[in-house]
Amino acid sequence: MNFFAALSYQIRRALRLSFDWLGNRWRSSFYLYLAAIFSALIIADTAYLHVSANMRQSAFDMMVRYRLNVPPADKDIVIVDINEASLAAMSKDYGRWPWPRQVLGEFVEQIEQQHPKAIVFDILFSDPDVYNADSDAYFDAAIAKTDNTYFPMLRLASSDDALSEIKPGMIPGVTALPGAQSNATVAIVLPYFDAALSGGRLGIHNIYADIDGIARQYPVYLDDYGWKIPSLPLRIAQQLGYSQPDAKQVLLNWRGPPFTYQSVSFSDVYRDLSSKLKQRKSDEFTDKIVIIGSTAPSLFDIKPTPLSRTHPGVEILATAIDNFKHNDFLRFPEVKITYLLLTLAMIWATAWGFYRNTGRDKIDRLFGASQFILLGISYASINLTNTYINLTGPVMLGLAYFSIARLYDLFTSRALRNDTVRRAQSHQGQLHGVLMLVRLGGTDAVLNDKVREKIRLSIERLGRTNMSVESLQGQQDGLWDLFENMMTISWLCTPNDEAALQAIQDDIARIQQITPDILRKFCTVKEDDIMYFVHQGEITGGTQARNSWRALFGTTLSAWQAARKGNPT
Repeated sequence: MNFFAALSYQIRRALRLSFDWLGNRWRSSFYLYLAAIFSALIIADTAYLHVSANMRQSAFDMMVRYRLNVPPADKDIVIVDINEASLAAMSKDYGRWPWPRQVLGEFVEQIEQQHPKAIVFDILFSDPDVYNADSDAYFDAAIAKTDNTYFPMLRLASSDDALSEIKPGMIPGVTALPGAQSNATVAIVLPYFDAALSGGRLGIHNIYADIDGIARQYPVYLDDYGWKIPSLPLRIAQQLGYSQPDAKQVLLNWRGPPFTYQSVSFSDVYRDLSSKLKQRKSDEFTDKIVIIGSTAPSLFDIKPTPLSRTHPGVEILATAIDNFKHNDFLRFPEVKITYLLLTLAMIWATAWGFYRNTGRDKIDRLFGASQFILLGISYASINLTNTYINLTGPVMLGLAYFSIARLYDLFTSRALRNDTVRRAQSHQGQLHGVLMLVRLGGTDAVLNDKVREKIRLSIERLGRTNMSVESLQGQQDGLWDLFENMMTISWLCTPNDEAALQAIQDDIARIQQITPDILRKFCTVKEDDIMYFVHQGEITGGTQARNSWRALFGTTLSAWQAARKGNPT
């Protein structure tokens, strides 16, 4: 036990000496050096590294997940879900997925009788069904009779473009932008059916996740070799007269977790449409945007999003169509310079507060309030508007700086104290010390720690010379009740320095004059209850400084007690 106690003591001593050395070496300039290092890193991150982008993404996910004002899902968007129940029910007659395309052709024919606004397939028809050619022909004929069916394309990796024979200009709905390359080819999977191609209602349904694997945005179009390849939601918006975003991609304004949109099981609808005795409403899909897709995990159309790690792709497509229809996707202004300047201003303001020794409580309050306000602005923007003001990067970086600076302040406070005792220790020979005691009210005065600190800082700012102000407190009896609600103010100068002594006397007069106003500001102590006493004497510098100050403090207390006995008022 003694061994571990000794080891613990040595570790604590080593840490204290290390922090004392660090504090003596860097002093308060550490805060400015640290701010300069942070500034360089922040500028590099803004220009090249983009590490803070991950902070913003994580914060966005949390705000979306827990926001209070969630826009409702459009009731006119309906998902016909090829779910696990449908796969099981249809397997008795048509086997497992994929079913013969005639099934989907019959479904389209029946749904068309209800006059839906659009029928959107979230199914890629990339190849023929070699075992059911007649079935494919039936489906092709069924969609040829429509003018409201939409089909997806799949954009493959650009590294495969050279192997493709498809030129962008060959694809219906693709338009040329300025500088389009006429001979370029793109690796893209088109629908197999002629009717789908000739109808021209095609769009990519690629979902591109951010660097962390989370899908937050949806492409409006791809700019490949100067050709504008539209997304499926954009083609729907173009055909139905909805507003078209100017951006290449938009930040999705999520309606809720998976299965938020109105959904019906494919097998239930299909069997009812084929039945003579129909149970479902005859106008169930009238004027609706009907999306045919799958939420079945076995078909692997699952993506991680801010709301779920297993978000069905068809629900993401529905969200994008909903956003385009209502033009309420989230705008996120890319004002990197503004974010950079805000972050630098926050860090340097905090650094200056520490450097100027504004006071721990004041710095903590101001910094905490600034963080709360910035996060509040971000959270309010995503709840009350369609513009997401992402201030989490500045908040996180500011918090990182504050944490390091606060730890430095905590562990080096002993070495950073620029009080008269430490100044005396750094000088050799004889010095002259002046000690002023200020009693803030009688024994009935109640001053809490915060009030005492505010009074201490206010008195400290009055001095025009280098002085130390400390607050003493306690509940003592007899002679030691002088400690209760007492401030000690001390000065140090070289002996016979008349100019320094006169400056100290000016400080003493200023303190006596203004202290009543300070007390009236922070507490209800009466001016008559304030007591002052000044005493001075010789201080031996160097290793004897602490004992000399103890002796001067003791003689000051004794002299004050004697003065009080001689003159109680």
